[in-house]
Amino acid sequence: MAGRAGRGFGHGMREGMKRTLVALLAGASLFPLAGPSAVAVAPSAARPAAPARYAPSAGYAPGYVARTRSAAAELVPGIPRGPRRPAPGGRLHIEYVPRSEAGHAARRARCTRSTGPFQRQAERYLRRKPDGRQSAGDCRAIRRFQQAHRIAPATGYAGPVTGAVVRLLRARKDPNRAGHCPVRAERTACVDLDRQLMWVQQAGRVIFDPVPIRSGQPTMETRTGTYRIYLRRKYHISNLYHTPMPFAQFFDRGEAFHGVDDDIYEGAGSHGCINLTWSDARNLWYVLKKHDLVYVWGRKPSG
Repeated sequence: MAGRAGRGFGHGMREGMKRTLVALLAGASLFPLAGPSAVAVAPSAARPAAPARYAPSAGYAPGYVARTRSAAAELVPGIPRGPRRPAPGGRLHIEYVPRSEAGHAARRARCTRSTGPFQRQAERYLRRKPDGRQSAGDCRAIRRFQQAHRIAPATGYAGPVTGAVVRLLRARKDPNRAGHCPVRAERTACVDLDRQLMWVQQAGRVIFDPVPIRSGQPTMETRTGTYRIYLRRKYHISNLYHTPMPFAQFFDRGEAFHGVDDDIYEGAGSHGCINLTWSDARNLWYVLKKHDLVYVWGRKPSG
C-alpha cells in the first residue's frame, strides 16, 4: 500500500509540475501584449538569406549577386554606439537576379535577354512600350537607369530592387494620390507597406518626401493602424537584439522608425520596425516630434 501510495504521490507531483509549466508558457505567450513598456525589447533589422530562386555569384558576398567586398560590403561600417555617420561614397543597391543570371555574364554586367518581374513598370517609367517583354532597346534603357541609381549588376534585368526604385521615383510626384493616408492639420507620418515607402504630410502638403523603407518580415510583420510617437531616442540600442537603432522614434509597443547601416533593399524585412537609411532616419528625426500621428496601412509584398 505504501509503495502504491508513494508511486501515486510521485505521479501527482509530476502531473502538477506539468500543469504549472504549461500555465507558465501560456502566460509568457501573452506577455508581449502588455503595452508600450515593450520599448526595452524593440525590434531591429534582420538579414535573412536570399530566396532560393536567386543564386550567389562566385567572388561576391554570400546570398547576393554582384556585391564586391570593397565596393559595398565594407563601404558602410557597423555603428557600435550612437548614430555615427556612415562612410561617404554612397552604396550599391544589390539587385536580385535569377539563378541563370548569376554567372560570369552578371558579373561583367552584360545586357540580359531575360524579362524581369518589374519589366512593365520599368518600361512605363522609362517611356518605353509597356509590353512586358525585354528587347535590346529596353535592356539598354534599364541598364542606364540602374547605373544612374547605383543598382548592381547593371544588366538590364528589372528585378525587385529596380522595381522598388521605380516606385519611389513615381511616388515623389504625389505620394498620397490614392488617398490612403488621412489628411489632417497635424503632422502625419504615412507608412505605405504595399509600396514600402513612407513620407510626412500636414494639411495636405508633403513636408518630408517619400523615402524607401524596410518593414517587418513574414511572421514579424509591422502592425497596421493609427498610432502616435510616444518615445524618441537618438542613441537607442535594442535590448533584445543588441543592435544600434539610431534616431529611433517609437510609435507602437516597441515598433519604431530607425536607421540601419546596411542596404535598405536587402533581406526579407525587419523584426517589425520601420527601417530607413541612416540619412533618411536622421532627417526624419528633425521633422517629427513626440505625439505626432503615425498611420500604417497595407501589406509588405512577398518575395
